[in-house]
Amino acid sequence: MNSKLKEVALVFFKLGCFAFGGPAAHIAMMEDEIIEKRKWMTRDYFLDLIGTTNLIPGPNSTEMTMHCGYERAGKVGLFVAGIAFIFPATVITALLAYLYVKYGQLPEVEPFIYGIKPAVLAIIAGAILKLGKKAIKSTELIIIGVLVLVVSLLGVNEVVALLAAGVLGMLYFYIKSKTVSNLNSISPLILFLGFNTTIAKVTTLKLFLIFLKVGAILYGSGYVLFAYLDAELVTRGLMTRAELIDAIAIGQFTPGPVLSTSTFIGYQLSGFTGALVATAGIFLPSFLFVLILNPFIPRMQKSRILRYFLDSVNVAAVAVMLAVLIIMAKDTLVEWQGIIIALIATFLTFKTKVSTIWTIVIGAVLGFVLLSITT
Repeated sequence: MNSKLKEVALVFFKLGCFAFGGPAAHIAMMEDEIIEKRKWMTRDYFLDLIGTTNLIPGPNSTEMTMHCGYERAGKVGLFVAGIAFIFPATVITALLAYLYVKYGQLPEVEPFIYGIKPAVLAIIAGAILKLGKKAIKSTELIIIGVLVLVVSLLGVNEVVALLAAGVLGMLYFYIKSKTVSNLNSISPLILFLGFNTTIAKVTTLKLFLIFLKVGAILYGSGYVLFAYLDAELVTRGLMTRAELIDAIAIGQFTPGPVLSTSTFIGYQLSGFTGALVATAGIFLPSFLFVLILNPFIPRMQKSRILRYFLDSVNVAAVAVMLAVLIIMAKDTLVEWQGIIIALIATFLTFKTKVSTIWTIVIGAVLGFVLLSITT
């Protein structure tokens, strides 16, 4: 393995071990590791990757790792980055699945997660500030960002908001420029996999196809994942809803992508082999989507009308991150312990050079200590 591949593997393995808080937090940590520390690419290009990634199915933060790996070390780097990021969550989730199946309950980790949540808020806020400075290039883009923020807070699907912002901005700036360019047409590639699998029993192949289907069409948060898996597994009698809720909870409080839920479910349904095929199935589409999409991004940047589209989507993506921050803050900052941890994390993020990973660790320890002395 050459030096660049080793670097990619180490960076994303480290992120995979500490990336709590969902896609917005994961991307914020990537921005710190890749742009601030290592300068693998410009912040403008990183923004373009975020914008385009938000428009394809699959786990956004995991796909961002693949894009970054591709940029640093080519096609092999794409796979190394994705696997390195997914691996820690998969191993931790598989271990928890084993304990759950054997003992019927989950370990007590809530005090640590309690402290991580407010720390993540400061990390996301720091990334929004830095990315927002690059994304906001005009008054019109500010207006688009504000509109996306409002509709996101009102509950409009983030993909719909991003697409609408991209099209609106593209049309507006094109008309404003009054310049007609010869554009290379890029046909959008949309993949739909429709496996109407009727399950009599859980074979390895059928389990793989279920999770391949979900990975190929999934947009949105863990709640959307819950709905998809509920339809595919609970309604077909493969597991109870209570078991599915426990599986989603595992995905929420382990590091890395929430799709590691698939590892937990796969183990429950078919042991170690089931964990492997479910994990492979749900993540495989993301590797393919990024492999196909990444080479088109430089062409999109060179096209004037698609540049308008990307600029609008980029500012919309920052607005969506801000909406996530506001919603998370509303749910998280309800007790004095959480507020104190958030203030300390904010100081560390904006006034020191402490790594985002250490901010996460400090938040976890503070959560455990503060809850221990008050209960």
